[in-house]
Amino acid sequence: MSLQFHTVPVTPFQQNCTLLWCENSKRAAVVDPGGDLEKILAAVDERGLQLEKILLTHGHLDHVGGTAALARQLQLPVEGPHRDDEFWIAQLPVQAQMFGFPPAETFTPDRWLAQGDTVTVGEETLEVHHCPGHTPGHVVFFHRAGKLALVGDVLFAGSIGRTDFPRGDHDTLIRSITEKLWPLGDDVRFIPGHGPMSSFGQERQSNPFVADKRFG
Repeated sequence: MSLQFHTVPVTPFQQNCTLLWCENSKRAAVVDPGGDLEKILAAVDERGLQLEKILLTHGHLDHVGGTAALARQLQLPVEGPHRDDEFWIAQLPVQAQMFGFPPAETFTPDRWLAQGDTVTVGEETLEVHHCPGHTPGHVVFFHRAGKLALVGDVLFAGSIGRTDFPRGDHDTLIRSITEKLWPLGDDVRFIPGHGPMSSFGQERQSNPFVADKRFG
């Protein structure tokens, strides 16, 4: 697969920040730089990559806390999430204080994303799927050729995202997973926002929240 990836766990929440790069061009995107920028940049340097943009799945602190600083430092454009998460980004300084994180700055993405959009990483293209429920503006990035999805906090190995935050909604999240993600294919592997990778097929079999048998 010419789209490569490497995850770098960041912040006390061990959030999976992901480097995505195009093997042909060595141009890369960093997905959800929640913090620990020196760790992220070390991983970039180690692989000889050229960062060209920041991609965001949703507006929670552990996913976007380092965005403003990284964008300013390297003059990178920011794409995502969906505009419905604007209120979360506006609250970043308060979130950081509340959770004892380093100060986090607000920012305005260069491009808000919506269902049906695409984003590029080097010569590779990923589809954007709007998957609300955990947050109202959550998006998932899907590389169809490589059967790889970056699902943020929508779905985990054996679990699903929390829905007890402001404007979270459990029923909406279940619909996002079963109606937006499952049709992409059982053989799609996914990188969640926390924890190990899995596949949609595996979760349809055994995930206690969204396994097919729950809906049969």
